[in-house]
Amino acid sequence: MSVFDRYLTLWVVLCIVAGVGLGHLFPGAFHAVGRLEIGKINLPVAALIWLMIIPTLLKINLKAMKGVVQHWRGVGVTLLVNWGVKPFSMALLGWLFVGKLFRPWLPVDQIDSYIAGLILLAAAPCTAMVFIWSHLARGEPHFTLSQVALNDVIMVIAFAPIVGLLLGLSAITVPWDTLFLSVLLYIVIPLALANFGRALVLRHEHGYVRLDRLLKVLHPVSLTALLGTLVLLFGFQGEQILAQPLVILLLAVPILIQVFLNSGLAYLLNRAVRSPHCIAGPSALIGASNFFELAVATAIALFGFESGAALATVVGVLIEVPVMLLAVGVVNRSRAWYELRSGVPGYEECCPVDVHRHAGK
Repeated sequence: MSVFDRYLTLWVVLCIVAGVGLGHLFPGAFHAVGRLEIGKINLPVAALIWLMIIPTLLKINLKAMKGVVQHWRGVGVTLLVNWGVKPFSMALLGWLFVGKLFRPWLPVDQIDSYIAGLILLAAAPCTAMVFIWSHLARGEPHFTLSQVALNDVIMVIAFAPIVGLLLGLSAITVPWDTLFLSVLLYIVIPLALANFGRALVLRHEHGYVRLDRLLKVLHPVSLTALLGTLVLLFGFQGEQILAQPLVILLLAVPILIQVFLNSGLAYLLNRAVRSPHCIAGPSALIGASNFFELAVATAIALFGFESGAALATVVGVLIEVPVMLLAVGVVNRSRAWYELRSGVPGYEECCPVDVHRHAGK
């Protein structure tokens, strides 16, 4: 590992502090950047996410996508956790912590709104950032892409009914422009660009060697974009963090528990059904992360910009990166234990390190 990779956690902490500080010192500048959006999607953040995920998408050979069907157990586990457990467990955690345990320290008139925001956050599985989590956990990129695409299809159908059921609302105003634009910006366009770039590189002699070199060059660019995203996200909310530190800390508790509960459940279920580690890793991370753009947009549409629901979804945005990096670390460090289970394929046997090369043959 390079020095940059080895101390990534330190860089994350420094970027969080820098983001909060800069957001407090220069709120006008961050407000101006924050207004550069389409359909509630911030364009500078979207550009940084492109820099994060395109190196991962370069590994994907679309012709090899048919091989993902062999990992149907991992797909089943991910869908179960994403849609059968996650929204309902968050509703329970929100009721327990926000509605009961933390009630004395929270504004009484916002309690129900906070819980609603937490539910909105959990009902929207991650679309874009999961590519970088999967990459850091050495996950199988074709599985990750297929799972994200499947989640997006289900989200179009199931998001409103699940949220409506848990919130007791007869009609949910889903911001369809945010949902469809996110899929376009975070999957369709970067995947097309990456596949075009991959084809150009592989046309040359020793194409796979060139692709290896290109990926090594882009790796630090991807991580730098991740850190830049942190600075922007925390800068956007720097004033709120400093103005309401206790509320944000309390709202973070059920979100943290939900992340570890659902990622741990997906990880253990994959081990129980003997999925390889390179499938279990992204499966667990997809089950833990959230599509925060959709959650924030829906909270604003339903409850207003200044509502507790909007703040709760923003808290999810703020802790997403550091918490998911912690989850990635747990997945990576536990690989040896995971593969001790009888019947679990070894990493190199099922998901070779040079996956982009093997997929192209």
